[in-house]
Amino acid sequence: MTVLPDEGLSLAAEFPDATLEQWQHLVAGALHKSGKEVPVAEAEDALSTALEDGLRTRPLYTARDHAPDPGLPGFAPFVRGGRPEGNTAGGWDVRQQHTVADSGAVLGDLENGVTSLWLGVGDAGIPVAALDRALEGVYLDLAPVVLDAGAETGPAARRLLALYEERDVAADAARGNLGADPLGHQARTGQPYDFAPVAELARLCADRYPGLRALTVDALPYHEAGGSAAQELGCSLATAVACLRELTAAGLSVEQACAQLEFRYAATADQFLTAAKLRAARRLFARVAEACGAPQAGAQLQHAVTSPVMMTRRDPWVNMLRTTVATLAAGVGGADAVTVLPFDQALGLPDAFARRIARNTSTILIEESHLGRVIDPAGGSWYVERLTDELAHAAWEFFQEIERAGGQGAALRSGLVRDRLAGTWSARSARLAKRREPVTGVSEFPHLDEKPVVRAPAPVPPSGGLPRVRRDEAYEALRARSDAHLAATGARPRVYLAALGPAAAHTARLTFAANLFQAGGIEPVTRGTFEESGAREACLCSSDPLYQEQAETAAQELRAAGAGQVFLAGRPGPYAGVDTYVFAGCDAVAVLSATLDRMGVS
Repeated sequence: MTVLPDEGLSLAAEFPDATLEQWQHLVAGALHKSGKEVPVAEAEDALSTALEDGLRTRPLYTARDHAPDPGLPGFAPFVRGGRPEGNTAGGWDVRQQHTVADSGAVLGDLENGVTSLWLGVGDAGIPVAALDRALEGVYLDLAPVVLDAGAETGPAARRLLALYEERDVAADAARGNLGADPLGHQARTGQPYDFAPVAELARLCADRYPGLRALTVDALPYHEAGGSAAQELGCSLATAVACLRELTAAGLSVEQACAQLEFRYAATADQFLTAAKLRAARRLFARVAEACGAPQAGAQLQHAVTSPVMMTRRDPWVNMLRTTVATLAAGVGGADAVTVLPFDQALGLPDAFARRIARNTSTILIEESHLGRVIDPAGGSWYVERLTDELAHAAWEFFQEIERAGGQGAALRSGLVRDRLAGTWSARSARLAKRREPVTGVSEFPHLDEKPVVRAPAPVPPSGGLPRVRRDEAYEALRARSDAHLAATGARPRVYLAALGPAAAHTARLTFAANLFQAGGIEPVTRGTFEESGAREACLCSSDPLYQEQAETAAQELRAAGAGQVFLAGRPGPYAGVDTYVFAGCDAVAVLSATLDRMGVS
């Protein structure tokens, strides 16, 4: 057996400590070799990545990147969790969403890992009168129920409370949330919602149902309208403050009012940003509670939902990967409840297989990966702590802007929130169009011959307020045009890829061009001649040296063969006969839309 010396064994004892400056010199040298001349002092900035809200992710974080003390779980400012024990007891609450009165599906979920239900009720879901049918066979003293009923919150809440009485569920055994969200309803529909009945529900829950909350502070409307992480947090904080004002004016104490709120946030496939967002959300609300004179009442109850914005309709199987990463991020971020949207959610009503995969995503992370066994596993990371702090400050600034405008209700009515979110989405849409933010299976690596996944129509969600956006929407419109052309003519629009030189010279750009055109539903043809391809347009693919030798001649030959448009895969150059250049960072949506227009694909 090896015995360590008394002074221990330091494997790095013989090596001098490396300095930040030495690392920066190495980075500058590596950039120089790639053709970028960057001063040593700016080398780190050259590798930084811009995020929304003016934030940047740097390539290296060290002890110099200090952030405020996050405290301990269960204690203000609750950055590390709202409860001292975190999710160590059994993982997070696995919450499944249902929008139709199908008790079989509900029971199937509860019998196979789901621990609570999120029911869409009213015009956009289960009729209030069918609520008892949807919950038939459900043990309401064991399965918490969260309602999402919009304008029908009052009737839905009364029906649920009546079910508790009819089924002899003790008042202190009822768990869940009645889901009142007046400002969220206004954001979704543009219609105001009277707060007085909501205050009555809150008083009822505070007095008789200690395990029930009356209100949900839902940030999904702002996320689904294209908002950034800081804007989502700012809107949720402004909504929470508005609710606290109304509840305390109705006679509840600050502590009682805080205990009536549950917060709902989106979890995206950006795992670090999601974890930092949930941590920042707790810190922000803790600051509000502190300012209200109740610092120990500032522990958020958080419900994370995998982002609807990131879900795609094409190649929906990839959504399983997205939701897995998002669920991991929500768990690391300390969410109390997590809803994994089924992979086919964007296509209609999820089927049994999709619901099974959704609930098993949480089960694997909890039971096999043991993600809940460590409280705040990202805590102490210089990167995560710094990102949490920066995100909290950016969200607080937006919250203050909303408050200066008169609060969340006034900011919604005036259009301030809509305008800010639209500006953020416009910038993001530009990145999506240029494929700077790739969408696998849609803008990158699309599969034109995939068999469509068909689902029964889902209830139409409420509308009339903030828009609902998706990352795939621009490319989905292009693919829909191609599908219509296929249905009308029996063939997709085509483009001929003319490879110049040996495979080593043309493969990279030929693959790039094929990927690009397929993102717009245009079939690339690489075999045979241009005349045999059935295409009306062509794209040259090769290396820069071969372009200098052959591009102009090849373009002339293609035009002589009947090509109405000649593309070149590469940066713009002085090549006669070339109409359009396609390259990494070009506006792919604009190029593809114009191409379909010329091809007569409407």
